[in-house]
Amino acid sequence: MRLDKYLKVSRLIKRRTVANEACDAGRVMLNDRVARASAEVKVGDVIEIGFGNRTVKVEVTSVTETVRKDEAKELFRYL
Repeated sequence: MRLDKYLKVSRLIKRRTVANEACDAGRVMLNDRVARASAEVKVGDVIEIGFGNRTVKVEVTSVTETVRKDEAKELFRYL
């Protein structure tokens, strides 16, 4: 699954366009490398997102095309 879509489905970022812009600005890292929005996300990958002065680091535990809001937290775990 594409990184920008995963960020939206997992609700780490609310909209796909915002996720795309964050990737373009270099604020999203995938496995310690600056990632493009089109990068493929797999189970076990580590995603790091810079939100202003705060950083969120998560590990991908599941990749699903669609998920309900209450189940979105099961797609990743915080590091």
